[in-house]
Amino acid sequence: MLSFFVSTQHWLAKLAGTASEFITSLGGPGVMVLAIGDSSFLSVPEGNDLLIVILSAGKSWGNMAYFVSMTILGSVLGCLLLYTLGRKGGSPMLRRRFSQENIDRAERLFKKYGLLTVVIPSILPPPMPFKIFVLSAGVFRVKALEFLTAVVIGRTIRYSMWGILAVLYGNSVKLYMQQNLDLIGMILFGGFALLILVTAVVCLRRVRLGRSRTAA
Repeated sequence: MLSFFVSTQHWLAKLAGTASEFITSLGGPGVMVLAIGDSSFLSVPEGNDLLIVILSAGKSWGNMAYFVSMTILGSVLGCLLLYTLGRKGGSPMLRRRFSQENIDRAERLFKKYGLLTVVIPSILPPPMPFKIFVLSAGVFRVKALEFLTAVVIGRTIRYSMWGILAVLYGNSVKLYMQQNLDLIGMILFGGFALLILVTAVVCLRRVRLGRSRTAA
């Protein structure tokens, strides 16, 4: 049984490596197709980030900008597809994929933070959920242009960061990223969570200060 598990794991790793090499060989169109799938029906955690680093390491700024732009374009198209399905399918489609508790939470976040509910998850890697907010944006009738703008902003920040690091530090950042994907994700997630917490505290204090001045 153990030997079967080990052989299966080895086969899957080899398959993933072959797929990665194939997509990499396609260059910009390859990363765009992967980004479309990852932002719609597939799930390739941090696959786009890694490919940007692999393709941009040691290359010119122009090459990096090309790969980043193709990845952003693919992600936007994938999100638009999911958003359109949510807009046409409505709440029943959302309930088929997510629990009512998560749907209610997404709705509260949209009401409280608006498009930041899309921007922040589009920047952060897993375990931050993203697709529920894309589908919810369609179901809750968020304006398409505003939604796409939020996705572009978030994805530009995320993918440009990896592209810049790849150009500046070359293969060293590629090797480090391949070995520490989970750690990188946790650090980014923790950093943005802390930023959101600090922002919320500052805003809450300002609201309370404004109320106290009004009462006085």
